[in-house]
Amino acid sequence: MYDLIIIGSGPAGLSAAVYGKRAGLNLLVLEQAPMSGGQVLTTYEVDNYLGMPGINGFDMGMQFRAHADKLQVEFKEAQVQAVEDKGSSKLLHTSAGDFETKALLVATGAQHAHLQVPGEEELSGMGVSYCATCDGAFFRKKTVAVVGGGDVALEDAIYLARFCEKVYVIHRRDEFRGAKVLQEELLSLPNVEILYHHTVFAIQGEDQVEALSLHNVQTGEDKVLAVNGIFIAVGIHPTSQLLAGLVDMDAQGYVLAGEDGRTSCDGIFVAGDIRKKPLRQIVTAVADGANAAVSAGQYIQQAK
Repeated sequence: MYDLIIIGSGPAGLSAAVYGKRAGLNLLVLEQAPMSGGQVLTTYEVDNYLGMPGINGFDMGMQFRAHADKLQVEFKEAQVQAVEDKGSSKLLHTSAGDFETKALLVATGAQHAHLQVPGEEELSGMGVSYCATCDGAFFRKKTVAVVGGGDVALEDAIYLARFCEKVYVIHRRDEFRGAKVLQEELLSLPNVEILYHHTVFAIQGEDQVEALSLHNVQTGEDKVLAVNGIFIAVGIHPTSQLLAGLVDMDAQGYVLAGEDGRTSCDGIFVAGDIRKKPLRQIVTAVADGANAAVSAGQYIQQAK
């Protein structure tokens, strides 16, 4: 019987592990991926984390994990298949066996949304990407497109413009949702072209992306845009399926919980991108992890 089991080892999960371990909790971190860090590992540069301006995302993830290792946090690689609420404890069924805990903290983050168009799945990894910092180097001096209008899409386009010959930004509306400072930087780049009022309805290519089928939602016209790659940045979906039926969620699947991470189910806490909140950044994920771990510790103490 563990005091606390944390599912997920991104910034939120690792922060929770550090705070939980320092509080003397007997805890276990279950991670699906073979490497801790979560989405931060695929971030080229983090420039807004206090005290670490310009740090490489992979290095940041490794530093977070090193902090947990220094405290001798226990990690196990396992796929969590189901969570069973037993009242005073929670039973986790995983690919590595069953684990029981007094409190459960879920920090499973979110996944990239897909366009759901022909060619997307078939050409995934062959010119279709959801991470510019992961795959951008493969398109040096080539022509690419970025789909989306939020911060991530704008950041991806700015990053790709550094070494791609041409970057198209495809957005279905007439203005971006991303931060103004990002918009200004993007619009100042000579090799970036914005295609407002456009959507992608097919991705063309045999063994590699060759072109995009675009639809102008304003004029109704269709056209083909020749590109070597497409970077899709149209949002994320919370990875909250494990908690379906156990805790309250909004229509998008984000778990309803305050800053203390407490959910509608006693003994279950959440932290990071899975939680409904206005800002999803590394710094807020780390704060979530700390708050949720402290709340879990208080819950365990009160239950004695």
